Amino acid sequence: MSIITTQADFTGANRPGKIVALHLNYPSRIAQRGRSPKFPGYFIKAGTSIAATGDAVERPQGTELLAYEGEIALIIGETCRRVSPEEGWSKVSGITAANDWGLYDLRHADKGSNVKNKSGDGYTPLGPAIIPAAELDPTALRVRTWVNGDLVQDDDTSGLVFPFGQLVADLSQLMTLEAGDVILTGTPAGSSVAVPGDVVEVEVDAPTAPGGPSTGRLVSRVVESEFPMAAFGAQPQVDETQRIEAWGSREAAGLDEPTPVITDELRAKVDEIAVATLWAQMRKRGISNCSIDGVTTNHPGTRILGTAKTLRYVPNREDLFKSHGGGYNAQKRAMDSVKPGDVVVMEARGEKGTGTLGDVLALRAQVLGATGVVTDGGVRDSAAVAALGLPVYSSSNHPAVLGRRHVPWEIDGTIACGGTTVQPGDVIVGDDDGVIVIPPHLFEEVVNDAYEQERQDGWVFDQVKDGNPVDGLFPPTGEWKQRYQEWREAQD
Repeated sequence: MSIITTQADFTGANRPGKIVALHLNYPSRIAQRGRSPKFPGYFIKAGTSIAATGDAVERPQGTELLAYEGEIALIIGETCRRVSPEEGWSKVSGITAANDWGLYDLRHADKGSNVKNKSGDGYTPLGPAIIPAAELDPTALRVRTWVNGDLVQDDDTSGLVFPFGQLVADLSQLMTLEAGDVILTGTPAGSSVAVPGDVVEVEVDAPTAPGGPSTGRLVSRVVESEFPMAAFGAQPQVDETQRIEAWGSREAAGLDEPTPVITDELRAKVDEIAVATLWAQMRKRGISNCSIDGVTTNHPGTRILGTAKTLRYVPNREDLFKSHGGGYNAQKRAMDSVKPGDVVVMEARGEKGTGTLGDVLALRAQVLGATGVVTDGGVRDSAAVAALGLPVYSSSNHPAVLGRRHVPWEIDGTIACGGTTVQPGDVIVGDDDGVIVIPPHLFEEVVNDAYEQERQDGWVFDQVKDGNPVDGLFPPTGEWKQRYQEWREAQD
């Protein structure tokens, strides 16, 4: 028997008392944004932002970043307070399609609360049909979005970080949820900017339920408003970050790639420089605490060079591991969001009694283009990891799984690894002597000076090899310095 849908009506007496929207939930969106929420985060949308299928959504004059977000909307069926996550789904009477429109030009005005960004008239279209929740599996729903007929979002609820029952329960702890209230449950990757003339459609369905019930397509037409933003309020303000987040990527936003810190020229020089020489140059700049201590490589004779992608573990606590250790946890999200040239750096507090990396996740990082992994904890499946050919620096090998000592907690934050601080984007260089961290703004000058130091040290080595004493030669002073300068000029 098919599940019978009903036409949505959120107008007049049926207008929701409140609309609560979730910031992040789908793993695909979380990986895209590079943030790892530990708990659900919400904002409120005005009831006057509700629209129906076919309605227009206006982009104010002088703005450019009106972005769509296809979502599943939960409709609360009965008043509830302080329910449990296990009870939460039973308080949902139905689901429908939603488009959580937002104007990124105004995020700066009240970022976090999203009042001006998200609550414009027409910014919450809902419908067109409601699917009863009673016979649905909340983990087997699908949301899709089309722009001008092209499919741009397509994801399901099987891997949500915050299940629907948890959202209802969490919100009900501090506020009474009333019949008719709407909860927007987050958008998957693929959200982007729409421009006047675009037609955006969102559909929610349950493909595996009897009859494959669907909400039908919720249609929004984007139009240019005849009104600019009033001068007495916050004005549109757009920067590179807002464009990237609104469009979904730098490429989609039409932005040129930033100049890489590690250029081909600098990479070629690093290949000829010992990490010890780079460390010496860092010390000349007053930074001695830049080495990741206590780690050794699984591939002697190889080097690593890349930018840091960080992952932090905290000491295992059973309740925290229950909430953060399983599923699509921070460790898995870190490996899934690796970009070419990254070195994954893990803070494990020097704890050697368990693994922080195994062969499957090492392979995932390698496939995505990681140049290495550094952890001040242990590695399990060490032979299989080594067989991949991915250079890994660690403090030990250990057969135990992650949960014995660690909870995966945060990605892309500032961490401590092997006694030094590592920030995302720091340059990581390693050889058989160890691993050091170089701030991006110092990398070019450190490499160039280290390269010159290596040339000098190589010349000194040859002089000592020829039988000369080191006094006055290492480093060169006086006559030896003059002779080195003459040799160097001849080489150039």
